Amino acid sequence: MAGPVNRLLEILLAFPTLLLALLFVALLGPSASSLLISVGIGTAPGYARLVRAQALKVRQSGYVEAARALGHPWHRLFLQHIAPNAFRPLVSLVALGIGQSVVWASGLSFLGLGVVPPSPEWGALLEAGKINVTVAWWLEVLPGIAIVLVALSFTQIGRYLQQRAEGESR
Repeated sequence: MAGPVNRLLEILLAFPTLLLALLFVALLGPSASSLLISVGIGTAPGYARLVRAQALKVRQSGYVEAARALGHPWHRLFLQHIAPNAFRPLVSLVALGIGQSVVWASGLSFLGLGVVPPSPEWGALLEAGKINVTVAWWLEVLPGIAIVLVALSFTQIGRYLQQRAEGESR
C-alpha cells in the first residue's frame, strides 16, 4: 500500500502547487467549495510526505521499541506514541501553510476561478476594483493589505509555535 501512495504523492509533488490547484478548479468549476478543495489538494502532498517521514522516524525510536517489547498492541502504540510525536512538528508548518493558502486562494479568485462574483472574497474584490484603480485606489489597496496581514499573521503564529516546539524539545 505504501508504494502506490508514495507514487501518487510523487506525481502530485511534481506539479507546482498553484498549477495543481488551477487544474482542480478548472475541473470542478469556480465556487467556494472547489477553491477550498483545490488549495487543499494542492498543499496536501507535502504534508502527507512530512507526516510519513516523521512517523517512520518515530516508529524506530527507542520508546516505541520499548513499548513494543512490553507487548503493547499496535493501536495503542500508534495512538499513544507514534501519532502524537509524528504530528507535533507539523503544527507550526500548518500555521505557515494557512497564510500561503490564503494567498493562493485569493490569487485564484483574482483570476476568476474562485468564488462566484456576488460573494465577498479578497481576490474577487481585488479583481473587481482593478478597473477603478486610478479613481478609487482603496478598492485595490485595502483587500491587498488584508491578504498580506492575514498571511503575515499566520506566518508569525507558525514561527512562534515552531520556537515553542524547539524550546520544549531541548
